[in-house]
Amino acid sequence: MAPTRSPWGGASPFVWQLQEMMHRRGWRVQYSLNPTPDLVFVIDPRMDHPKKKFGLEELRSFRKANPTTPILHRINECDQRKATNDIDELLRQTSELADYTVFIAEWLRDYFAAKWFDLSRPHSCIYNGADAGIYHPFGSRLPERGEPVRIVTHHWSDNPLKGFDIYESVDHMIADGKLPGFVLRVIGRWPKTIQWRSAELFGPMTGRPLADKLRECHLYLTASRWEPCGMHHVEGAQCGLPLVYHEDGGGIVEAGRKYGLGYHEDPLETIKEVAQRLPEFRHKVLQNMPSGDRMAMDYADVCRMLVGFGN
Repeated sequence: MAPTRSPWGGASPFVWQLQEMMHRRGWRVQYSLNPTPDLVFVIDPRMDHPKKKFGLEELRSFRKANPTTPILHRINECDQRKATNDIDELLRQTSELADYTVFIAEWLRDYFAAKWFDLSRPHSCIYNGADAGIYHPFGSRLPERGEPVRIVTHHWSDNPLKGFDIYESVDHMIADGKLPGFVLRVIGRWPKTIQWRSAELFGPMTGRPLADKLRECHLYLTASRWEPCGMHHVEGAQCGLPLVYHEDGGGIVEAGRKYGLGYHEDPLETIKEVAQRLPEFRHKVLQNMPSGDRMAMDYADVCRMLVGFGN
């Protein structure tokens, strides 16, 4: 899918970053199978967007006609994420055509290994990163004495599994005085059934406007469940924000263990603890934050290997 600059989940910014890295390394990037490429990079085989030029059936035909052209498959989804029942099977069929697989988190690799992926096949795990020219910590800071600790979360999707039950409960805790000295900021979309009582609300954002809003905050909260990896918490971390994450967060947990604390049902005490230890956790996130540059370089190295110029 050709990328878009509007808010469109994690795949679009990933494509922008990869495209720019490949161009710097001398590659030409196209979004169709014609003319015949030296490498096919499959991110999402669903034909659910007008910008997508080929899907699984076109890929099958290409594989038969071009059996030696390498196919790289990046797996970044699963049915458990949004309570669907068709993604896992579609990815399995796509995986059968691939020469090399990249999972966006170890959790997602293990999820599919328990279902159908053979771990003896060529593969690796490359964690997500955001554009470091936009999502960076410069300008972020710890709260001053007497200043409220601003918690933030953002999602372009309003799917309930993104954790809106938790965000609503935190909003109510603040409104009821159970979290004195805290403010919740919610950016993006949310279910229409939610009646916010205290939160600072902003519509969907992306790029620099979003990063500026994140850097005004001090702590990132995610309640997303069974997330293959996600980009929301990555963008927060790259803006210098420690993470409070749900222990059923899937791939998010891999990042959260480096610079945050997890909770299971009620985030109240975890939020308080991270806030009390904010200098410590800010140091951890600055030392261990994700990197879009590193991510794009890792993918470019895999691409180079697959066409025979590396090992």
